[in-house]
Amino acid sequence: MTQVKARGPYNKTPARRAEIVRAARESFAEHGFTKASLRGIAERAGITHAGLLHHFRDKDDLLAAVLAERDTEERRYAESKVPDMDHLTPYLGGMLRHHQRAPELMRLWIELTAAASRPEHPAHGYFVERYAWGRDQFARGMQGKAGRGELHEALAPEHAAILLQAVLNGLQLQWLLDEELDIVGPVRAFMRMTFPQAARPEDEE
Repeated sequence: MTQVKARGPYNKTPARRAEIVRAARESFAEHGFTKASLRGIAERAGITHAGLLHHFRDKDDLLAAVLAERDTEERRYAESKVPDMDHLTPYLGGMLRHHQRAPELMRLWIELTAAASRPEHPAHGYFVERYAWGRDQFARGMQGKAGRGELHEALAPEHAAILLQAVLNGLQLQWLLDEELDIVGPVRAFMRMTFPQAARPEDEE
């Protein structure tokens, strides 16, 4: 097992933090958040328990880092797959299927989002910013659709963005309760209702 110094700048290097986050992600996915231990994560990362605590104050803090990394990966993937709103529907279907392949991370995301609704929670600021960023990105795309006359006339772009976030979150929660539930079909239906005047090629994957 690789040991690290008890003090010094090496403990704070991005590379070491990345190793811990990777180990935590694997452990959470394998054992679940409750059963995964900081000592086990530290061992998996090749670091002492004390060394891990130099980087993350507790398991909630580490979970927030794991989900932030997942979020960053998804943003980068989205940027490569969604050059404009016409490509959004197939991307969303693929994203939901990807999440279904890692249900434990999906569950952790939902649980942490609810816990972080409390202002005193350490991940509160992250989730506030994350949702605000998502709403802004969706709203910008919705404005473009509205400008082309493709957004439903009863929807303001900002309202459509909020509703899309709610649909995505709600569908994933329902799927965790019933894994036989189809959630890709409903999100496609929602997009068709949102953009009734748009062409249909965006449904194709």
